[in-house]
Order: sequence, then C-alpha cells, then structure tokens
Amino acid sequence: MASSSGTKGDMGPPRSLSKRLTRALTVMDPSDENSAVDSELVPSSLAFIAPILRVANEIEQDNPRVAYLCRFHAFEQAHKADPKSTGRGVRQFKTYLLHRLEKVLCCIVPEILVFELYLLALTSYLFPAIYHLLDLFLGSLYACQEIRYVYQEKDVINQSSCYHERSVVLIEEDAVLCSRQLLELYPEEAETAPKLAGNDPREIQKYYQLFYEHNIKRGEHTKTPEEMAKIYQIATVLYDVLRTVVPTAKVDSDTQKYAKDVQEKKVQYEHFNILPLHAVGVKPAIMELPEIKAALQAIRYVYYLPTFQMPEERGRPVNDILEWLALRFGFQKGNVANQREHLILLLANMDIRNKNLQTYTHLEGKTVQDLMDMIFKNYQSWCKYLHLKQHLDCPRDERKQQLQLLYIGLYLLIWGEASNIRFMPECLCYIFHCMAKEMHETLFNNAQHVTGAATQLVPLGEESFLKKIVTPIYEVLEKEARRNKEGKASHSAWRNYDDLNEYFWTKRCFKLKWPLDLKADFFVHSEVIKSRHKRNNQTVGKRKPKTNFVEVRTFWHLYRSFDRMWIFFILVLQFLNIYQAMIIIAWHQRVSSNVLFDEDVFRSVLSIFITAAILNFLRAVLDMVLSFHAWRSLKVTQILRYLLKLATATFWLIIMPLTYSRSIQNPTGIMRLIDNLGADWQNQDLYYYCIAIYFLPNILASFLFLFPFMRRVMERSNWRIIVLLMWWAQPKLYVGRGMHEDMFSLFKYTLFWVTLLISKIAFSYYVEILPLIEPTRTIMNITVSNYDWHDFFPNATHNMGVVISIWAPVILVYFMDTQIWYAIYGTIIGGIYGAFSHLGEIRTLGMLRARFENVPLAFSKRLVPYSKGDAKRHRGDDMYDRINIAKFSQMWNEFISSLRNEDLISHWERDLLLVPYSSSDVPVVQWPPFLLASKIPIVLDMAKDFKENDDAELFRKIKSDDFMKSAVIECYEILKQVLIGLLLDEGDKEIIRQICNKVDSSIRDRRFLREFDMTGLPILNEKLDKFFKLLMEDYEDLELYRSQIINKLQDIIEIIIQDVMLDGHKILENFNQGNEKEQQKFEKVNINLLESSSWKEKVIRLHLLLTVKESAINVPMNLEARRRITFFANSLFMKMPPAPKVRNMLSFSVLTPYYREDVLYSPEELKKENEDGISTLFYLQKIYPDEWNNYKERIRDPKLSYFKRDENEMNRYWVSYRGQTLARTVRGMMYYREALELQCFLDFADDDAIFGGYRAIDTTHHNYKTLKDRAQALADMKFTYVVSCQVYGAQKMSSDPRERGHYLNILSLMLEHPTLRVAYIDEREETVEKKTEKVYYSVLVKGGDKLDEEIYRIKLPGPPAKIGEGKPENQNHAIIFTRGEALQTIDMNQDNYFEEAFKMRNVLEEFLKHQRRRPTILGLREHIFTGSVSSLAWFMSNQETSFVTIGQRILANPLRVRFHYGHPDIFDRIFHLTRGGLSKASKTINLSEDIFSGYNSTLRNGYVTHNEYIQVGKGRDVGMNQISLFEAKVANGNGEQTLSRDVYRLGRRFDFYRMLSFYFTTVGFYFSSMVTVLIVYVFLYGRLYMVLSGLEKRILDDPYIRQSKALEEALATQSLFQLGLLLVLPMVMEIGLERGFRTAIGDLIIMQLQLASVFFTFQLGTKAHYYGRTLLHGGSKYRATGRGFVVFHAKFADNYRMYSRSHFVKGLELLMLLIVYEVYGHSYRSSSLYFFITFSMWFLVASWLFAPFVFNPSGFDWQKTVDDWTDWKKWMGNRGGIGIAQDKSWESWWNGEQEHFKYTNLRGRVLEIILASRFFIYQYGIVYRLKISHGRKDILVYGLSWFVMLTVLLVLKMVSMGRRKFSTDFQLMFRILKALLFLGFASVMTVLFVVAGLAVSDIFAATLAFLPTGWALILIAQACAPCLKGIGLWGSVMELSRAYEAIMGLVIFMPVVVLSWFPFMSEFQARLLFNQAFSRGLQISMILFGTKEKLSTS
Repeated sequence: MASSSGTKGDMGPPRSLSKRLTRALTVMDPSDENSAVDSELVPSSLAFIAPILRVANEIEQDNPRVAYLCRFHAFEQAHKADPKSTGRGVRQFKTYLLHRLEKVLCCIVPEILVFELYLLALTSYLFPAIYHLLDLFLGSLYACQEIRYVYQEKDVINQSSCYHERSVVLIEEDAVLCSRQLLELYPEEAETAPKLAGNDPREIQKYYQLFYEHNIKRGEHTKTPEEMAKIYQIATVLYDVLRTVVPTAKVDSDTQKYAKDVQEKKVQYEHFNILPLHAVGVKPAIMELPEIKAALQAIRYVYYLPTFQMPEERGRPVNDILEWLALRFGFQKGNVANQREHLILLLANMDIRNKNLQTYTHLEGKTVQDLMDMIFKNYQSWCKYLHLKQHLDCPRDERKQQLQLLYIGLYLLIWGEASNIRFMPECLCYIFHCMAKEMHETLFNNAQHVTGAATQLVPLGEESFLKKIVTPIYEVLEKEARRNKEGKASHSAWRNYDDLNEYFWTKRCFKLKWPLDLKADFFVHSEVIKSRHKRNNQTVGKRKPKTNFVEVRTFWHLYRSFDRMWIFFILVLQFLNIYQAMIIIAWHQRVSSNVLFDEDVFRSVLSIFITAAILNFLRAVLDMVLSFHAWRSLKVTQILRYLLKLATATFWLIIMPLTYSRSIQNPTGIMRLIDNLGADWQNQDLYYYCIAIYFLPNILASFLFLFPFMRRVMERSNWRIIVLLMWWAQPKLYVGRGMHEDMFSLFKYTLFWVTLLISKIAFSYYVEILPLIEPTRTIMNITVSNYDWHDFFPNATHNMGVVISIWAPVILVYFMDTQIWYAIYGTIIGGIYGAFSHLGEIRTLGMLRARFENVPLAFSKRLVPYSKGDAKRHRGDDMYDRINIAKFSQMWNEFISSLRNEDLISHWERDLLLVPYSSSDVPVVQWPPFLLASKIPIVLDMAKDFKENDDAELFRKIKSDDFMKSAVIECYEILKQVLIGLLLDEGDKEIIRQICNKVDSSIRDRRFLREFDMTGLPILNEKLDKFFKLLMEDYEDLELYRSQIINKLQDIIEIIIQDVMLDGHKILENFNQGNEKEQQKFEKVNINLLESSSWKEKVIRLHLLLTVKESAINVPMNLEARRRITFFANSLFMKMPPAPKVRNMLSFSVLTPYYREDVLYSPEELKKENEDGISTLFYLQKIYPDEWNNYKERIRDPKLSYFKRDENEMNRYWVSYRGQTLARTVRGMMYYREALELQCFLDFADDDAIFGGYRAIDTTHHNYKTLKDRAQALADMKFTYVVSCQVYGAQKMSSDPRERGHYLNILSLMLEHPTLRVAYIDEREETVEKKTEKVYYSVLVKGGDKLDEEIYRIKLPGPPAKIGEGKPENQNHAIIFTRGEALQTIDMNQDNYFEEAFKMRNVLEEFLKHQRRRPTILGLREHIFTGSVSSLAWFMSNQETSFVTIGQRILANPLRVRFHYGHPDIFDRIFHLTRGGLSKASKTINLSEDIFSGYNSTLRNGYVTHNEYIQVGKGRDVGMNQISLFEAKVANGNGEQTLSRDVYRLGRRFDFYRMLSFYFTTVGFYFSSMVTVLIVYVFLYGRLYMVLSGLEKRILDDPYIRQSKALEEALATQSLFQLGLLLVLPMVMEIGLERGFRTAIGDLIIMQLQLASVFFTFQLGTKAHYYGRTLLHGGSKYRATGRGFVVFHAKFADNYRMYSRSHFVKGLELLMLLIVYEVYGHSYRSSSLYFFITFSMWFLVASWLFAPFVFNPSGFDWQKTVDDWTDWKKWMGNRGGIGIAQDKSWESWWNGEQEHFKYTNLRGRVLEIILASRFFIYQYGIVYRLKISHGRKDILVYGLSWFVMLTVLLVLKMVSMGRRKFSTDFQLMFRILKALLFLGFASVMTVLFVVAGLAVSDIFAATLAFLPTGWALILIAQACAPCLKGIGLWGSVMELSRAYEAIMGLVIFMPVVVLSWFPFMSEFQARLLFNQAFSRGLQISMILFGTKEKLSTS
C-alpha cells in the first residue's frame, strides 16, 4: 500500500482535493510504529471516544475489519458531539481519524474509482448514488459516511437532491465489475475485508460472540481480575459499535444474551488500584487476607440504614456505607471508590497489628475507635475551642461500629473531594460538623427540622457536594488568588489560605449557615475586573480584611516575632549581662574593682528598666501598626487587648523615667537598699517599687517556665476562667497552644543556651566592649577644631560622629556573633551526640572485616522480627542461629545483587561479596569470599614449611584466625562434595571417601604432617585452579568437554595420591584387590550436574577461595559501593526500634511531585555535544569509568539476555540513573516493594525454603507459589507509590517532542513497574448549558498492557494549581490517592537503596515507640550523591551533608526545633491530612513550602524527630549558576518566612531558649548573613567619614589611641563568618565522625586549596542580597535551577545578568571604599590586625567580582573569552522592546531588574532613596581634597562640584540627543557638534590646568568622587521612575545606566582577559574545578578541550 504523505505531528486542515486526494489528506501516518497511540491523542472534549480507539488498536491484528468499524464509530460519535469542530484540537483530530479511515477505504476501492466518486460527490445530485455504490463495496451503509460528514461541513451535499436511477445503475455495473477483480488486482489489501462473514453486521456479531466465548467464558476462572477488566472493557465497546452497525431487530439471541451477561458483570471487573473489591472467579491473594475480609464486612454492614427512593425503583439497597453516604450527600463515584479502598486498607492494616490470626473473624471495635480518635482529634479540639457540641454521638449498641464508620467515611469523602480546601483543615471541620449533624438527624430523627414531616431519602446528584459546598468556597479562594497578581501584590492586599481558614476559628463561621448561604459575608467578594487602559486588573468593592495577622514587608517583623531575644541582647536581663549594663560597668571598670556595689554604678544599671519600657512600648506599637489591616476581622477582646497593651506600655514609658529622675535626688547603694528594704516603705524610692511591680509578670513567667507541664495544661485549656486568666499573657488562638517540652528536654536545651550565652557575653564583654571603653573616653575628650571638609556642626562636642563610626560595627558584631557561637557549640554537641549514636564505628573496609562476624547477629537483633520469649527459648540453639544467619544471607545477597544491577561492582566483585544462597552441609559459617580472600594461599604457603611433628602448631595458627579456619574447613568440605557429586562410578566415589577418611583420622590423631606431604599442595592448588576454570566455562562440543574434565580430574587424583599422600598408593591397591575386573578410574563424570545453579555456585565460590589473594582486600573498589556497605553494617549497631513482621508493620505511601523535569535522558541529549565537543554520555563515562566498565560487562553477559534489548535504550537508562531524573527516583522507591517481598518471605517461609534461598525458590510448588502470592499481597497492602505528574495529561496531548517524550517515558515507567501509580490533573472541554467550559479532574492511572489504565477520576471545582504555589498544589491533588498511616515525601531528585529500604519497617515503628507523645514527622538523613561531579558539587555536597546530619541531629535533640526541610521525611499521614496537608500553599509567602509543614505540625502540637540509622539519596545542584539560583530561592523563602504568621507565632509562643534555637536555625541565619555584609559597609563608610573629614588622622595622633587595637580585635570575629570558615566546622566534625578526623583534616585542606572559601564567601553575598530584597520589595519566586550535568561554559553576559545586582555592583562599591580609604589614610596607619580586617574585605571583594569566572568551566580559555566579549558587546548594543528576551538585549534585562519597583510600596521607594544617598559622601569628601580647591573648606566648593556634575550630564544628554536626531539625516551637523564639544572640553581643561591649578591627581580623584554620585542619581531615578517617565527623562536615565553598565562590565572583564592570555591558567582552572574527578581517574583536560578518543560502538 502506498504510504500517506502526512506526518504524525502535522495537525493541520485538510488539503485541497486532487488526484492524489486519499493519499495526501493524512495528517498522521497510521502505518507509523506509534499509531497505537491515536487513542491517546483524543482532544479533551472528545475523551469519551478514547476507549473505542483503544479497543480498535487492541483488536487490529485479530480482526482489522472490526477495528475499522470501531474507528468509524468513534468518528461518528465525535462528529455528533461536535459537528462544527469548535473544540480545541477537534478539527485536526477528526481530520486525522477520517484520513485513517480513508486509507482503509483505499484498500478496497481502486484509487482512480475513489477519485471519480469524490468528483461525482461534488455534484450534489449524485451523492445518493455514490452512497449506494459504496454500500455495495463495503457491505455496510455506515462505511462511507466519512464522505458525507466531510461535505456536509462544507455544505456541498444537498440531502434533498434528486435520485437519478439511471446514473446509479450505470455506476453499479462498473462497481460489480471492479469488485470481482478487486482482490485479484490488490491481493495485499485483502486483510481489511470481512473474515468471519460476508458483510459487516454478521462480521461484527460473529466476532463479538467468539470474543465472548474465548475470553470471558473461558477466562472467568483462569484470568486475573486485571486481565478480565480489560476484556470486559473491550466487550462493552464492541457491543456499542455492534448496535450502530446492526439494526436492533437483527441482533441475534446469542449476542443479546452475551451482552446482557457483560452488562451485569462488568462492574465486577473494573480497573482497580490495589483491591479488586468486586472481582469474582480467580480472586487475588490480597482479597483472601482475613483482615481485608473483616474490613470489607464491616463497611458492608448496611442494616438499619434508610433506603433511598429512586424514580424507577421503590427502594434501592446500597452495597456499603460509603455508597449510602454518596447517595445521601451527592459525592462523586470516583471519590467514593477511592475512599472505599482507602478506608478498607486503613482498617485492615490497623486491625491486623498484633492480632491472633487463628481466631480472626471480624473487625475489632478498638481498631475503629483508634482510627476515629486519630481522624477526629483535630475536629474534637476545634469543637472544644469554640465550645461546640461534637457531632460524633454513637449509641452503645450493635450500631456503634456502623455509626463510627459512617463518621469516618463521611470525613474521608469530604476530604477526598475538597480539592484546594484541604489546605483549610478547620473549614473541613465546619463542613463535617454540619454534615454529621444532618446525617445523625437522618438516621435517628427521620424528620425535617421545621415541618416535622417524615423525610423521604431522595438521593442527591453525583456532583451535588462539589457544586453546592466545594465550588463556592473554591471561588472565594480563586478570587483572592487573583488579587495576588502572580505574587506581585502586597500580602496585605489579599487573603491567603491561612486567612480564610482562620475565619473558621471563630463562631463567626456559623453565619455561613447550612446549607451554605451564598449571600453570607464570606462569599460576598469584591470583584476583579479588567481595565482597558492598564495591563493589571483592578479590584472594585470593599476589600475584605486579613484574619488575625498581616504579612507586611518590613524588617520590624524580626523584632516583633523575636522581641524577647532582642530585649535580652539589648539589656542582657539575666545575671546583669545587659548590654547597656556592660557599657556602664565597663565604663567604671577603670575606676574601681567593686564597681557593681558603687552607688552611682548601681543607679546607672537600674536605668535598664527604662530601656525595657521603651522596647516594650515599641513592641506594643508594632503589634498595633502591623495588624492594622486585620482589625476589622478581630474580636472586640483582641482589639481591647491591643489597646490595653499599648496603654500599659505607654504608662510604664512615662512612669519609669519620672520615678527614675526622682530617685537621683535620693541616691542609695545596693547595701543600703538591702538593709532598709521594707523597713519604711514610705521613705523608699518609688522607682524601686515600680521596678518590683514591673517585674512581677516576669517572675510569674519564670515560675511557669520551670513547670512546663503546668503551662502546657493552662494554654490548652478551654475553660473560660483559665482563658480569661491567660488573656493578657497570651491571646486566645487555635494553634500554638501548649508547645512546651518535658522537663528533661527543657533542661537539655536550657543548659545548652545558658552555656552558650555565658560564653558569648563574656567574649563580647572582654573582647568587643571593654577594650573600646577607654579609647572612647579619650576620643570624647579630644577637641578637634580643624576638619578637612566643610563641617556643618563645627561646635559639636565629644566627637560623636567618630564614636558612632567606631561603635556601630561593634554593636552589629555583638548582635551577629551569637550565630558564630551557635555554630561552635552546635558542632561540639552534635559531634558528641553522633559519637554516642555509634556513627562512624564502621567506616572502612578494614573495620568492616574486623566486625563482620558480629554483623549477622546485629542483623538478627535489629532487622529480624522476634519476641523476647523467642530469644530466651532459642538461646544456644544452633539451628536457630543458623536460620538467622541464613536470613541474613538472603538479605545480604539481595543487597549485593542490587549493587551489581546498579553497576557499582563487577561480576568478580559480586562473587566475592555473595554468601551462598543454598545451604551446604558445611559445619562452619560460609562467610563472603572477600573476608576469606588470601586465607587459603597463606595456609598453603605456611603449611609447606612445617615439619612432621608440628601438627599442633600448624592447627593453632590456623585456628587463631577464625576466617582462616572457616576457609580451610569450607574448602575441604566443598571440594569433597564437588568431587563426589561429579563422579558417577561408586568405586570412584569410594576412593574419594577413603582419602577423606584418611585426612580426618590423621587430623584427629595428630599425624597429619607425618602422613601428608605439604610440599605437594601448591601443585595441587594449581591443578584445582585449572580444573575449576574448566568447570565454569561454557562448552560447545560435549564429548571434548567431557574428556577435558576427565583428564583434569585424573591429574588431581594422581597428585593427591602420589604427591600429597605418603601412602596413597595403598588405597588404590586395596581397591583393586577388591575388584576382579580392572578398569580405568575416574572416567565417568556427571556433566548434567553443571546445569545446577547451586552446584555452579559452589564451584565459583571454591575457586575464589583457592585463588584470590591480596587483590580482594580492597573489594569493592567503587567508593559509593564501599560507602553503602560500611554505612549499612554500621547502622546495624545503632539504636533503632525492633522490626515487626510485615503483617504487623505500619502501612505507608511514597509521594513524589513531578512537573516537567527529566524522566529519562533522550538519545539526542546523550549525544548532544557542547561547544567543546563533549557529550553527556562521554562525560559520564569519564566521571564513572569503573561503573561504565561494569555496565558493559553486565549487558554483554549472555546469561542475562541483554542482547535482546536495544543498546542505545540501555545507555539511556545507565546515564539517567546517574542524573537527577524521575527514573532514578522511581527505581529507588521501588526497592521498598522488593524489600517487603523479601521480608515476607523471611517472615513466613519454612526452614527448608530459607535454607534453599530466596532466588532459588520453586514457584511452581503450590506452597511456595502461595507464599509468593502472599508476599506480593502484603507488599500491595503495606506500600503504595504515587507520582504526581501534574501535567501528564497535557504531555500526552502535546505536539512538542520533548513533552511527548516525557509522557512516553512516564508510561514506560508505569509499564515497567506495575504497582507505580501516576496522578495528574486532566483538563477537558465539556459542554455545559450549551457553552464550552474547561473542566478539571484529578485522575489516577496505572500501567496496563501497552497503555495506561484509568483507575479513579474526581472532578475538581477549578484549576487547583492556579490558587497557590505549584509544588504543594501538585502534592495536594494527589494525596487523596495515597494510602496507609505514614507518608514519605520524596522529591524527584532523590534516590533510594535496597539495604536502606529493608530498614523502613523499623523506622515506621518510631511512630509507635513513643507512647507518651507520638511523633508526627520522622526526619531521615540524606546522602548527597552528586558530590563527585566537580569541586563545586563537592562543596555543596559537604555543606548539605553537614546540615542533614549534624545540623538536624542537634535541631531534633537537644534543641527540639527540627522542622521539615524538604524530603525525605516521613509524615504521620492521618495527622497531617486532618491538619492541612503536607505543606502550605499560599502564593509567595509559602515559597519554601516544606518548612511550613514543620511549622504547622509544631504549632498543632506535633513532634519532629531525626533518625540517622537510615539514609536516602539526594541530588544537589552542581554548577555555579545552579547553586546560586538555589541559594537565591532559599534566601527568598526565608525572607517570606520572616513575614509569616507561623514564624511570628512560634517566636512568641516558644519558651525563651527554644525561641533562640528557632531563630538562629531559621531566619536568624539569613539575617546574620545580611548583618555580616552590613558590618563591612558600616565599618568602611564609618572609616570613610573619618578619613575624608580628617578626624581619623587627628585622633590617631593621640599616643594612646595609636596603641589601641580594640576595634580591629572586635571585628576579627566577623571575618571568620565572612570567609565562610564557620560553615566548615560542622563539615569537619561530621566527616571526622563518619570517615575519621585525619580524612576530615585532609578534606579541609583540599577544600581550601580548591578555593572553598571563595565559594562560601560568594554565596554569603547571594543570601544577603536576596533576603534583604525580599523583605524590602518582595520579588520572591520559584527559581528553576535545572538538575543536569554542568559541562558547558557560561558566557560572560549570562554571568553578568545573574550576578550584576547581587554581587558585582556591591563588590565594586566595596572596592571603591577600600581604594579611597587606602589612598587617603595610608600615611598614618600601621596594624597587623588592621591588615587582617581589610584583607578579609579585599578577599570578599575579589570573591564577589571573580568567583563566577573562577568556577566557570573554560572560564580562562582564550577563545571562549574572545567569544564572550563579542557576545557581551552585541547584548549591550541591542535595543529592547516588547517580546525581546532579557538574554537578547541589555534594555530588556535592565527593565526587568526594575520590576520590583513596580509593586513595592512608598516605604520601599523611600528606603531605596535613603540608601542611595550614601554615594554622595564620596563627592562631598573628595572635592575638598582636590588641589584645585586650594584648601578651601566653605560650602561653595561643594556647590561648584555639583555644577561640574550637572554640566557633564548636560553634555552627555546633548550628545545623546544629537546622535538620535542628526546622526542619520544631518551627519555633518552632528560631526560639527562633536567637534565643538571637544574643543570646548579641551579649552576648559587647559584653563583649569594653567589658571586654576588643576593637577593630574585631581582627575583620578574627581573620577572617584563623581562616579558614585552618578550611580546614586541612577538609583534614585529608578525609585522615582513613574515621575521621570511622566516628564520624559527616563530615556536619559537608561542611557546613563547603559554607560555605567558598560564601564562595570569592562572593569570586571579585563582581569579575565589578562588571565586568559596565559595558557596554563585554563589548565589550572580545570584541575581546580574537577579535582574530585581527577582523583577518580578522569582526564578532565581531554574533556574540556574536546580531544576525546573515539568511543567504540561495540
């Protein structure tokens, strides 16, 4: 058949008719190999025809004709549904489908005839004739209707045209003639003709009957439910098609009978998720589990439930309680089916735990009660909080369990259909509260509320709940989200999820009534309308207030949230460590040693209470001001509290200073106060009584702090009297109540912080403050009258400007250095905790070998379920120990096999590491050969030197090494078994037995060396080596192979008898005497024995034991394999809960959110080369050379059958498993299932099966098959893996090859892993009330036979992902499809390992281990697997590793502030699904969505732990730009956290020390980073002020001041943080713990040599910039970092765009500060400490300016540098405009950089202007130092400088305008203008040099003066952009900015050019960047410069 000219992707309109019409119209080629996916390309509005097309594809090979009829039926249905093809993609799809039908039509009708018929059809009057003619050809009236539909659309056919019979007769005659010759002319096209009958009606009926008989009738009791579901789906579709082809009257009785049977039974065979609940026939093992049966029986107990009145039925019974609830409240069927399975699995898994299976018949009432308590704990708390009656009433009779299940089912159904409302847990409580009341009334009252009439239970429509309850609330969410303006609007301008949820924290929510009153205030919303003149939408109507809290962009949130900390640091309240008191005490320290007891000093110290009053007043004011936008939503009591707090603070603010001033007139010392206290209170100072009263609340708080249980009870109490008492101290709030730890935890973290604060305060006092006191006193007493500039306050006293300049950076250091002390103490305490946790006890292969004997015992103790009774009963039982060792062997071997499958080890290494699967009759433990390596060669070498009488010494030496003894005995026993098993002749076997008896007796009688010659053993060993190699080889010629074996065997026996045994000939002689017939010995061997896997395993093991020498000591060679083996062995000795049996373990799910990341690398991506000619595949081959060789060895192994697969496809998987891809994540998570199946085997298998081996089990054996089925059933019940591929549906329909590739790759993952589930959001177009609307569904699919199969479909109220942040919304829509009591969140850049998956059931026991307080989040440790890619990846890996290990270790214990920092933590699923989900999702504010889950859990009295005996792999960013984007994203997130209500509530409601832990481990770290940078600015600007004013020189002339180094000493601590050295401390400690401190010190030195400090200093700037900008202006957004391998060179323009504002501008500013400070102050400064301080600043400048180029691959390659310069110039010169990308034009980028000013508020603009004003100090200070100023100090000099500045700007403006107006049309005039300007400039400069005394140095000085001024003007202009645009000056600002950007780019680029000139720099940089790769054998220079060797294709 001729192929179509179209392509699959060419979806366009039909081409015009031509002679090649039927060949040219095809849009997608049906002959393409992917044609089966046409069912997956169906437009969303035609989704109902997808099953029809799937069936057509399924039966295509079986019956093409019926497949054709199915396709035509699909086309007909599509045309009926959308006759005008108005839906999206409908016309293209119908065209494609039509042309596929035409292609089949061409197979039957000759092309020329079809063409003629089409031409005739164009004449409308002939259409009926053609219609009749084609009916003759095709046997069906419907087969040609595609022509009718085509021309009906074009109005060509006139249905009423006359029928010309003569024309028809003529055409029919031609048709008959053609039809007779058709099959002869086109024999290859006969496949589409009917096969079973003569026409289509009979054809399809016959096929339907045959299909039913062969597949349904026969398969009902033989096929699985999944197979039957597919068969019934096909049968249903076939019958639908049959009814359109065959008239109803002509359908025969058999077909009708079969169709009726299918209709009745198809509900029993629907596609299922885990439980085939309706399956009949062959039931899966999971449905036979008693716990499943009991749970199913419980929910199917529907007695006492009222029936429903249906229109067609009197009363309809229901199958279970969930169906009853669905009919009663109108839930969707998909939701009901989903929650039915969910509830059954929850009940079954909880009920089976620790239950006796022998008497298991029904569901325990305690199980239902426990589940009810877990689900409704939040609801009950909500009811108590609002003083409501709980609607959970249950009668104490047989209906109790039924009603409890109804309540549980109702909540789950509400939750399952709530969509985005799931983020609002108290809203769900309100909905449940109302619906539960309604349900209770239905069940017990059976009456209407008002009328009292009997209720008739009329079922509600399927979507009633969605439309009446969910959709109205969703619309409120959607309208509020629209106000957000994609994160650009102020947080106070819209209500987020928290605001709307907190509406339900008050009884005000009952104004919504039930059913919901849509006119209630909650639903009445100001609308968002589109403006005609503005791009942004405008909102009209009154804006709703925020609820309880307002997120305002200001740094004051830090003070408001952590006010106690700031008050403490300002006052140092405890132990007189008050900062103010420090200064006071230090001030007087020089005078007296007993300064504290001095009257004046004590009086000064007491002034701290005035400061405290001021700070408390500030807190009260902030509470009022920052909550302003929420006032309308607050209750009266809350407003009253705010007002009273402010009034009280104001009272103390007035009283304290007044009484203090009075106390000065009546001075008293501390001793006198003590003596007279209380003696005569009337005569006491009122100030002291005020202090006592003021201090009372703090005394009470301190008392309650010591008794946390009392405070916890009081805060959680809902008694009105206690609420009233607590009202003043803590406002009533639903969350954050009673977050107090137990006494022991309180003691631990209090001790930690008390010790830390004492150290910090002592250091601050003695190092930072005390040394500065005396210099400050001296400075204040110095009189300076002569300044170097015009001073506006010449008569100011005490030199306060100098004092501020000196003290400001010290004060900032004081506030910041607590972060340093935390890093030090955290490192120490974390290291101690890690050591006590047994971390690092096994960290090398040597340590592993030394302790491997204890590993099986530890494995049995930790990972094998056992009871204490079993341990006592079997103590000393050898068989029990052997079974445990056998269990360990099964797990160990699976672990080693997984390493081999991952290509971490080779075949040889695998064999050395494996333990025999099958147990042999060997009296010793069979250790892995790598432990026994070289033992036999050593014994042989040792034995030959022993003399005859040294038996005892020989055996003593052998027994001294247990592994040597085991090796000798095992070799002897296995060799005996092999030889006897190989021989067939009994006589030959008897000779072997006699030899062995001789050996045994000689050893027993101590005559071994006298009867055996040890010198013959090396020869024997050599022969055995050859013999075993021969046995392991494959053979082709059997006889030749047999003869070779016999030959080798006879040689071995001869050596044993002749050379080793001294009297061996006697054995042969004795044997020959007993045999009359002499024959050749050892010539009969059993070759068939070689086919046995267990026997071959013995041969391989024995050969390894005999031959392997020292080379096995370093096995495995791969570093990752070593790490995994040692960590697993080490973890067995760590503390962990005992393992339960699989049946008793908690069930769990894993959820992975996915968007558009890589699933598998495509062949194109593997082969795509970068600019150096390096492909990803080649790069990875060099990065992982050993793994590549192992991979090649594996796929070339003929035993593994990889030769059948495409090597390119396997290469894709190999590369993808080394990247951060979804495929890697899925492979890792599926290890959970493999581990569960193995654990089931070990739990339930008998001893013979365990000794036989897991892999060797015979599944054909009935018992073992049952065991296997049970293992799979339990694995299904305990583990579910859901990947939330949000856009999977869009990818399926996409024409983009990349998107389409993602869909196919995800589909292949589902087909490869049948238990993998994919959830996605499906967008469809549906007709609602004659309008096409977009409808959204949450859909769950699984892999089918070839395509995915839909399981559940739940309609949504709207697009869920548009309301909040993408990732949490993605998780939220899929969480309803997860199962179990626990849920692990896994990102798609993570990995898992088999051996770690084996410990999962232990980890889950952590939820049950803590009886008093159940954890809500189990934190797990991570291993960063990307550390070996480059030095940057190594830095990031070490930094991340230290955080996820030692960092989170100390956060969890002792500090108790560990939250959820991302994946892979394990959640208490039921706790979190009832409290808002796994994360928060509000736009922008919840950018770091993961940590908010931890905040939410803690605020709701959750408990987070950290467990380090299990680890999960995680990838990190590996390139400089990737890492910077990640750091920027995290800094943005922390900025948003600072504004959030969660941080505010935690900061306010934690106790003091826990609050300190919280601050310094979250937002405080980023604030400290910003302060570190700010210190540099404050220090340098302070010194700039002192230098330019001349104060520094005059003050330093004082001898005492010159000798003081106080300021430099104080600032030295800051430099440590600045250089990133403190980030290294936790790394060194953790590496030291786990790999040894020698390795840690070595790594530290290497990191410094690789410029790790440059990297960390650079990232410090990233944190500071993005954190500060977020708090000032916002602009937070998700930044996609990309997770690929960075093997490309980033262009200079790319780096400039990314780092210009965050690093380059700031770096150049600091550079200018340092230059000015050095130039004008160098003559009188000398200090080594000063050098250290400024060195750190120079280092910071160099890092910020050049780190992106140092860490850029090929950053110093000359050709790359030239190309970068060309690209930079092009980018700078390109004009911007609408649609011009930022990477194409500087203008577009520059406008984009000002984006944050469009949405910032007035406060942000004013702050920017104030900050920009700092640049004016350069001009003001420097102009007075110009020689042209002649020493004048008046203001006129500064005024003239501004005149010069404005003149320059005016000239530049003239040149710019001249270029625009004259350069094209008046070129001569423009040149004249430039000449005149040049002459004018030259004249002015000449006059200035000659007349005014201008010097050359003044030119450079003026540059330093005026450049900052110009930049300040640009910054101010950007802040005032709307005004400047209005007056037309914005273009000038842009041109000036372009000039500045060009200058900055040139300054930064020039050093790069200079370094690129030297060839060795590029080579040095390569070694610097890829040193880790070098250490693994990578020739990086070959990679970077493209001189790669040609890869072999074999």
